[in-house]
Amino acid sequence: MRRPARDAARTGSTTVRASSRADEEYLEGFVTARHGVEGFVEPRTAVSDVTLLLVAHDGEWTRRRVPSVDWAHKFCNKHQVPSYDAAVVGIPQRMRDYIRRQKLQGGR
Repeated sequence: MRRPARDAARTGSTTVRASSRADEEYLEGFVTARHGVEGFVEPRTAVSDVTLLLVAHDGEWTRRRVPSVDWAHKFCNKHQVPSYDAAVVGIPQRMRDYIRRQKLQGGR
């Protein structure tokens, strides 16, 4: 059996898709349709670009790729959404509670 090259094994062979206008439109829709939304800016990693995690008051959440950390904070400011660096503050408990509820209900 042939093994992948060392770099391929470490980083995977996936191609990271860049953010798009559709991502921005989706984020805008999420922000305008929900209340109590907060933004958590997730830094670029070896397997994903910068992402913006939006979490509503009830824990409902979405995550999309964004062009940059600066873009994410400006997006949140524009929409009057508090924004935080996820690497510093983590993700809110209400999001974890929402995920747990969805699993119990057979959803997401």
